[in-house]
Amino acid sequence: MRVTHKIGKMKHSKKMFVLLEAVLALAVIVLAISMFLGNNANGRERVSVIVQNSDGSQWAAFKYGLKMAAEDQGIEMFVVGTEGAMTAEEELSVIEQEIENGADAVIIQPAAGEDTKEMLEKIAQRIPVLLVESDPLSDGGITEIPVIQPDNYEMGRTLAVELLEEYNGKLDGKTIGIAMETEGLEASRRRKEGFLDGLEGAGGNVRWEVSGELGQGKKSLEAQPMVDLIVALDDRSLMAAGEAAAANDLHGALVYGIGNSPEAVYYVDTGRAECLVVPDEFSVGYQSLTQIAENLRNFIQETQGSTVTHTVIRRENLFTEENQEIIYTMSQ
Repeated sequence: MRVTHKIGKMKHSKKMFVLLEAVLALAVIVLAISMFLGNNANGRERVSVIVQNSDGSQWAAFKYGLKMAAEDQGIEMFVVGTEGAMTAEEELSVIEQEIENGADAVIIQPAAGEDTKEMLEKIAQRIPVLLVESDPLSDGGITEIPVIQPDNYEMGRTLAVELLEEYNGKLDGKTIGIAMETEGLEASRRRKEGFLDGLEGAGGNVRWEVSGELGQGKKSLEAQPMVDLIVALDDRSLMAAGEAAAANDLHGALVYGIGNSPEAVYYVDTGRAECLVVPDEFSVGYQSLTQIAENLRNFIQETQGSTVTHTVIRRENLFTEENQEIIYTMSQ
């Protein structure tokens, strides 16, 4: 009896030991999760935002959206100072520096170049990454990293529709010049594709395309052959066209474009540009930071990409309530 009682007691002790080990292991897991969530709840997450030429006025509404989301999420957000267009190698260097400085996640406008897609996917294996404005240019123009961006194809097509409305759907005998900041960006390619598809069957002749720094030398708009219409596919190109129109250097060409800066709106207001398609950059900023913050706080939840809307601004509708709200976000 004593032997049996002793064996039973040993079995009971072994069960208790195994149970205690399980409880301790569970406690360690709960503590680790609590520490992770606790750190995030204390506002220790830091998100770095890396875009091309970050001090440019075209980012005003985007930055305002970031700022509002950072306040709502209680997260630290930092926009990295950059000048001009970065290569993939330069962008990687900036990202690495931000990670070294303590960034928990990054929001990135992809640089132009064939190496960008692979570079970004490697970074995404280390920390959460979200792209804005454009997919990196690749064979399919697609990456597994989520992107929050305007519908670049549809904005180009909208621009064509707006232009055709003024010519009863026909551009026979009209010549067109197309200007863009960076031909190597997927956003530029999609905008041009949408614009040209929108013009299909309407006649007209695209006489030239120019990209890069448009205010200098042979690439300046005034150095191009004379055309009837100039289509600017991004904010910096539109500002270059508006400035040239203000100086009477476009030989009477009418300007249509895509833009999202106070200067772009000014050129519409003064009649230097006929029409402006404006992406909702405030929403790009707000949604991107909100998504990345939620991803940091709930690592099971996947970050979702999305497409934001755009609107059309002309001189005659400049002071509608909707357009005034959009213009307000640009001035912050």
